[in-house]
Amino acid sequence: MHAVSILQAVLHELDAGRKVALGVIVATKGSTPQPAGVMVCVDEAARMTGTLGGGCIEADVRRKAHQLLAEGRCEIVDFTLDGDFGYDDGMICGGRIDVAICALGSEDDRTPYREVVGHLLAGRTATLPVRIKTGDESVMYRIHLEAEPQLIIAGAGHISRVLVRIMVPLGFGVHVIDDRAEYANAERFPPPVHCHVGDIAAALSDFDVGERTYVVIVTRGHRHDEAALEAILGEPARYIGMIGSRRKIGVVFDGLRHRGATEERIARVHAPIGLEIGAVTTEEIAVSIAAQLVSVRREVHANVVEGPIPVPSEP
Repeated sequence: MHAVSILQAVLHELDAGRKVALGVIVATKGSTPQPAGVMVCVDEAARMTGTLGGGCIEADVRRKAHQLLAEGRCEIVDFTLDGDFGYDDGMICGGRIDVAICALGSEDDRTPYREVVGHLLAGRTATLPVRIKTGDESVMYRIHLEAEPQLIIAGAGHISRVLVRIMVPLGFGVHVIDDRAEYANAERFPPPVHCHVGDIAAALSDFDVGERTYVVIVTRGHRHDEAALEAILGEPARYIGMIGSRRKIGVVFDGLRHRGATEERIARVHAPIGLEIGAVTTEEIAVSIAAQLVSVRREVHANVVEGPIPVPSEP
């Protein structure tokens, strides 16, 4: 689940006049089920939005968050993931995680969350401050959050329908483009997917393509694929992939070279598309594409959590 959904859940509770707790992994060591920066929220009924990896971690975080909500406190809780911690679930990752749990309930608490959600929904990165007071000392963590990556799928056929069902839960904002209204519509691609009907190449040219943009070209024929690829080839997309046999891809690439495309730009295209897993069926091909998209997204390991940063005591 993308961070913006969890932060929206926090705001939903606060706006309703209810207290809510935010839990954030602020440090890890060794093998852990989730990295630093992953967050959850726990409401007054002890319902959890998001996941820290399941098992006993979530059960203990839920219990501790419920306790801190009643007390109106924040605390850092550490977990060692060994056989002793695992109880009957056998959590033997061998690592350690520190989870900052903050009870929230005031108007002042809402302000940074509204600002961060606004930035993320506008497609901008954002930083969430998390302040923890332990005794007479306070520390702050800065959680650096990336905006939701945007996936543009050129073509609304069978592969697209399966791929969309995979990519939405993976935290991608998805747009589907086709020149056929009977294919690109809300019945085939219900919200939160955005459908765009019109000339595929022209529609691609209208997008604000940047480093958070992933483009998958799976139209109904190589002429549409070539037009789509030519429209996006010069854009700074994070990923561009095109479906097709090696022969078809060679024909498309030769056509682009003939019209002036550079080898450097052509080399950026993932074609044939998807990881090589021997995919045959529509579903398998969609899985291979989804796996490649995730692989590219996770190539860069950003420093999500900054801290702890000492906070001067108030006079």
